[in-house]
Amino acid sequence: MTKLVMITGGNRGIGATLVDAFANAGFRVAFSYCHNQLQAQALQQKLSGDIACFALDQAQPQSITECLVSIKKHFGQLPDILINNGAIAQEKPFDEISADDFSIMMETNLRGPFLLAQGCIAHMQQQQWGRIINISSVGGQWGGFNQVHYAAAKAGLINLSQSIAKIYSKDGIYCNTIAIGLVATEMTARELNSEAGKRKVASIPMQRLGSSNEIAALALFLAGDNCGYLSGQTLNANGGMYLG
Repeated sequence: MTKLVMITGGNRGIGATLVDAFANAGFRVAFSYCHNQLQAQALQQKLSGDIACFALDQAQPQSITECLVSIKKHFGQLPDILINNGAIAQEKPFDEISADDFSIMMETNLRGPFLLAQGCIAHMQQQQWGRIINISSVGGQWGGFNQVHYAAAKAGLINLSQSIAKIYSKDGIYCNTIAIGLVATEMTARELNSEAGKRKVASIPMQRLGSSNEIAALALFLAGDNCGYLSGQTLNANGGMYLG
């Protein structure tokens, strides 16, 4: 049977490109949205194939449970492939980040992906095949300036991939991370249009922003049978910004 992929935050930005790429590659696609149902439905209707959108607030454990139940009801199974793309961002100086700011960042960007993976792994174990792809950030590798809590959550996501790989690679479940640099999306537009943002782009060794299509190509590779001996790895899609 054709593999089922779940893509969180699939209604816009990199997520929408991932949905488009996997649908066009012949996968069955479940994707989530948090706020904009009309935007998600428009994307679903635009694409052909077995594709459906589902409401999900990944900061809420009950919403995660309900979303997975809805996916199983619609497709008759849980996802074979999970792409934890959904995330929030917030720019604030270190001394202005509140306890609530920190909590909601961790709940959405780290606990949510953890609970989603936890909810899908039993199905993957049963079939001795699964792929989990966590979308992290260069900020999770070299720290944040005005996004300290965001960077901390994304660092945790990299470690989550490594932990899942250590535990479940023996079951045919490969978990990897794509750590992206500066990619042209709606979420980064405001940051990159500032003078500081323009300086960031100029400092990239490739001298350009990444594209969401480039991220989708890496995800398709990691989701397939030809990803080889890769598990627990971080692929740095950052134009040469960070080489660690």
